[in-house]
Amino acid sequence: MKSSNTTMPLLDNEHVKELLSIMETNHVPTVKDLLAVLTQVSAMERQLDAAVTELAALRQELNAAREQTHPIKTKLQNTGATLGKNVTVMRDKLGTVKQNVIDGCKNAMEAFRVKGISALDNISRFFKVRPLLNVIRDELNEGINVSRSAISKIETVSAEYHEAGRHIKNMGRTLMGKETVANAKPLGKLAKSLEAPFKAELSCLFVMRKSVRKAIIRLAALEQAAQRKPSVRKSIKTLEKQITTEQKSVPTSEKSRPVFHEAR
Repeated sequence: MKSSNTTMPLLDNEHVKELLSIMETNHVPTVKDLLAVLTQVSAMERQLDAAVTELAALRQELNAAREQTHPIKTKLQNTGATLGKNVTVMRDKLGTVKQNVIDGCKNAMEAFRVKGISALDNISRFFKVRPLLNVIRDELNEGINVSRSAISKIETVSAEYHEAGRHIKNMGRTLMGKETVANAKPLGKLAKSLEAPFKAELSCLFVMRKSVRKAIIRLAALEQAAQRKPSVRKSIKTLEKQITTEQKSVPTSEKSRPVFHEAR
C-alpha cells in the first residue's frame, strides 16, 4: 500500500516545498535544475496514469476480439500482458523515485539546519534516483518496442488476410467471367479497433520517455554543478593552505627586515 507521501503530487509535498523555498530565498543557483527534475517526475506521474487508462482500453479491445473471428487474435495474445508488466514495474519504480526524492529533501533540510546554506552546495548527493530513472527508461523502451511490434503485426496480418480474400474472390469472378478486383480491401474495422489503443499507448510511452530523459539530463546538470562549484568551506581551506605555502616561501631575511616609512 502506498504511503500518503507518494499518493499526493510530488510538488505538493511539505518537505519538497520547504527545501525549494530555502534554496530560492538563499539564491542557490541549482534550485532551477532541482525544480526541473521534480517537475519532470510529476509529469511522469500524469503520463503513467494516462498509459494505464489506455492499457485498460487495449485490454477491452483484445477481450472483444475474442468473440470475433480474425487471425490477428493469436498474434496479440501475450502483448497486453507484456505491456501490463511494463506498466507495473514503472509504477513501482516511480513510487520509489518519489519516496527517495522526499527523503532526500528531508535529509537536505537536516543538513541545512546543522551546517547552514553551504550544505546545499552539492544538493545532488541527497537524491539517489538516477538508477531508478534508468530502469523506468528501459521499461519504456521495451513497452515502445512491444507496441510498435503489435501495430506492425496488426497491419501485416490484416493486409495478408484481405489479400487472401481478394485472391479467393477473384477465383470466383474468373470462373464467372467477371473482371477481377485489382486491390485488396484497406485495413478492416476490427484491425483498426485493435490498432487504435496500441497507438494511444505508444503515444503515452513516447511522451513519458521524453520526460524521463529530461529528468536524467537535469539531474546530470545538478551533479556537474557540484563538481564545478566546491563548497565555501573547501574554498577557505584551499585559500588558507595557499597563504601558508606562500609565507613559507618568503626568505627569513625578508620577514625580519625592518620597515622604513617615508619621511613627511
